[in-house]
Amino acid sequence: MVAVSEIRAESGFENLVQKKPWHQVTLELTRKYPLGVFGAVVVVVMILLAVFANVLSPYDPEENAFEFMLTPPGADFWLGTDQFGRDILTRIIYGARTALFVGFSCAMIGACIGLVLGVTSAYFGGRFDLIFQRVMDVFMAFPLIIMAMAVVSIFGTGTQNVIIAITIPFIPRCARVVRSSALAIREIPYVDAARALGYSHTRIILRHMVPNVMAPFLIMLTAFVGQAILLEASLSYLGLGVQEPTPAWGLMLQGGAEEYAESAPWVAIWPGVAISLAVFGFNLFGDALRDVLDPKLRLQ
Repeated sequence: MVAVSEIRAESGFENLVQKKPWHQVTLELTRKYPLGVFGAVVVVVMILLAVFANVLSPYDPEENAFEFMLTPPGADFWLGTDQFGRDILTRIIYGARTALFVGFSCAMIGACIGLVLGVTSAYFGGRFDLIFQRVMDVFMAFPLIIMAMAVVSIFGTGTQNVIIAITIPFIPRCARVVRSSALAIREIPYVDAARALGYSHTRIILRHMVPNVMAPFLIMLTAFVGQAILLEASLSYLGLGVQEPTPAWGLMLQGGAEEYAESAPWVAIWPGVAISLAVFGFNLFGDALRDVLDPKLRLQ
């Protein structure tokens, strides 16, 4: 059963949102969760860069210009150029498209499949739940990067295969978290009432249980985006992810981190900064989202 204090906290938060104007609610959330707002700003800026990349970048991200090889940062090339004469700022802006496409695709697919599997496992319980959890344990026994590398070695490189490789390890992690919340919801009387009314298992799962585990689901979703961006960059750096000439931050690191670390450090520094900011921003936003959605944390 849901604690009375949690219900009051939820109703109090809903009243805050309903009775006060949106700009005042935004200001209060900014004061209470400044790091979360910073993360949200990073996420919004990243999305805007990806959407308006054609307008913001003056150069072609894939065209080689050997006469400008390894040009240091200056008026013409704000962040310098790489070993092929390509503008680093342009490739970082276009690389945001690759990062967000892979990040959101992996997070949405992996989290949604994990959501359905986790709730289904908790709902049926018994032997089905036992077998399902042991299968999830097998997948979770491998680190994310090792599992992703194994999948890429089977399917090959490329953006689509990278999405598959990153999505597969996300499924058991989301399923495990969602299942823990769904187990408590299964014991609430309205689920028994739905069974007594003759509702199908599918309807009970999708209409009555899934909506009540959306808080941990949304938290996992935001966390998965940052993890997917980092995993994609790692795979691309190792030569197992996105391939040239597609702009990708990990691929930019691969081309400049070792060979030009001393002679042209800007080749590796700026892609590393972009990866760090993106992952940091999504993590901060996810932490703030958890604090807002979790009534226990709001009571503290």
